[in-house]
Amino acid sequence: MQHTHRIAIGADDAGIVMKDAMIAYLTEHGHPVTDMSATATEDYPDVAERVARSVARGEHERAVLICGTGIGMAIAANKVPGIRAAQIPDSYSAERARKSNDAQIACFGNRTMGVEAALVCLQHWLMSDFAGGGSAPKVEKIKQVESRNLRAA
Repeated sequence: MQHTHRIAIGADDAGIVMKDAMIAYLTEHGHPVTDMSATATEDYPDVAERVARSVARGEHERAVLICGTGIGMAIAANKVPGIRAAQIPDSYSAERARKSNDAQIACFGNRTMGVEAALVCLQHWLMSDFAGGGSAPKVEKIKQVESRNLRAA
């Protein structure tokens, strides 16, 4: 049986269709989902920060963010200390985001990929776990870069 994860999901106005499909997929596969999408007065940085903070605090194990390209969401989420968010364009990148980079947040673009392709990528990302091994020292270096720059700010 596949492990289930507490998942936060958030989208801006450009990602609503994909978000709804992903919530249906996640729910169908037994993952508890919290929708933290944009209100009428919010933009993607607001959503990305709220979702990333919920992961950083341990309220959710993983998260999914959706905007037009996934790029803005990834940039904004990565500003939250302790977060590794990856923009996911394909299934191989989805696996590597988890296995090599221990990314807790997957970011998708509703304007750059179809919903079905995104769902395949989501499945690969969910089924993958951090492999450690040779990647562990690299992820540790990422954490050290973050720590040094937080102190310098």
